[in-house]
Formats: sequence, C-alpha cells, structure tokens
Amino acid sequence: GNSWLDAPVQDDGPPGSMVLIPEGEFLMGDNDGSRNERPEHTVWLDAYSIDRYEVTMMEYQKLLDTDYSIEPPPLWDDGIATGEFGIRPAVGISWNDANRYCQWVEKRLPTEAEWEKAARGTDGRRYPWGHMQPFVDIANYNQGTTGWVSYKLTLSPVTSGTRGMSIRHGLEQGGKSAYGLYHMAGNAAEWVNDWYGRYYYEESPKKNPQGPAEGDYKVLRGGSWEDQPVNLRVTARSKGEVDFQDLTTGFRCAKDAK
Repeated sequence: GNSWLDAPVQDDGPPGSMVLIPEGEFLMGDNDGSRNERPEHTVWLDAYSIDRYEVTMMEYQKLLDTDYSIEPPPLWDDGIATGEFGIRPAVGISWNDANRYCQWVEKRLPTEAEWEKAARGTDGRRYPWGHMQPFVDIANYNQGTTGWVSYKLTLSPVTSGTRGMSIRHGLEQGGKSAYGLYHMAGNAAEWVNDWYGRYYYEESPKKNPQGPAEGDYKVLRGGSWEDQPVNLRVTARSKGEVDFQDLTTGFRCAKDAK
C-alpha cells in the first residue's frame, strides 16, 4: 500500500507552516512544453512566503465551523475532516472558497509565478525534485483507477514524505521542492490567484506578474493523484471555473514577506 506516504521525512512543522522564498529571478515556462507554457521567460519576484503543505481538511473545517455562510464541500463525506483523514488535502474546494479561506487566515492565494518558483527553484528543473521522471514513491499520481473508487485511499497526508526508492536514487529530500515544499507535484492540484491566459507568457511583465486582468478560468497547478507524469511538471498549466469543485483539486496559501 501507501505506507511510504504515511511518515514525514523529518519534522518540518505542522500544516499551515510557511517557507520564505527569497526575492530574485527564476526561469518560468518551458519551450518544449505545451503551447500555454511558452515562451520560457525570466521573471523577478519580490520575496514572499508560501505554505509548506497543501491546506488540510482539518484546517478548512475550522473555517466551516466559524462561517456558516460557506457550504461544506458537497464531495466530502460527513465527519471526514475531523477523523484520521483530516490531515489529507482539502479537495473539492472551489477557487472562490480557497480564496476565502486564505483571506480568513490572513494569507492569500499565490500568484501563478509564485507557485512555479516555489516548485521549481532557480535551476530550471522539470519536476519539484529535479529532472528525473517521477516514479512510484516520489509523488502521489497516476491513481485514476482507484481514486474514483475511494479518494480516501488515494489522497496522501499533506505532511507525508517520500523515502525508499527516492532516497536510493540520491534524492535526499524525497519529492520535496528545492525550497522544501511538499506535494507540489501530485496529491491535489492547486488553485492559484491568476486568471488563465493561454498566451499570457507572451506579454507578461518581467516583475511580479499577476496574470491577465480578467478571464473565464482560474489557473490550476501541480497535477493531482489522478494525473500522468506530463501533468506533474512544474511548468504544466491547467484551469477551472471559479466555482469548479473536484476531488483532485485543493490549494495552499501564500503571503507577502513583510
């Protein structure tokens, strides 16, 4: 089973912990990727902080317990957030509700560029852990067949590390990103703040891009437990309407570095 996913590599703090990403340039996009990932371009971001982990069901439940105007995710089973599954990512959350949660905890959704830098680092890697293709114990992905039977069996705890094969392959950090973030590939796909623009990279500003001024969809990043490796690449872009809810879709929050 997934026992390798059930223990952290080391104690990196509880859910909600944040990582400071220093200011500076990084390479965004991929000239060998899909049309919407081109062109590769250099982006400068001011320093910011981003959640080390995906927001958990347990964390999201605290918002539901506080603000009764927010509907519980219709895809959740009763009581799931308070039991042993509470440490799994909060999936089935719309962009609107993810945005609301981040504001409630005095954070915000990351921009698309902030998300990609936090996943990719500054060395132009293809996956959060490097250039190596994903394999079974480095990320939670390609579980489409079992996942729709029971997402409870499929989602990994947000704090779960990877060991075994990934360590044998010399990846001391398992599947973590260069900045030490967990599950930036697979597990839950993640909402970011930007509207989706297929050709946005052709016109995006070099400094602190915020995405198009308007759009029909918001950007989703990172791929999910359902996805194939091509969708786990740090440059891969997906999209959904602001009220889209799906068992593959969650989020993490960010905030300005003050």
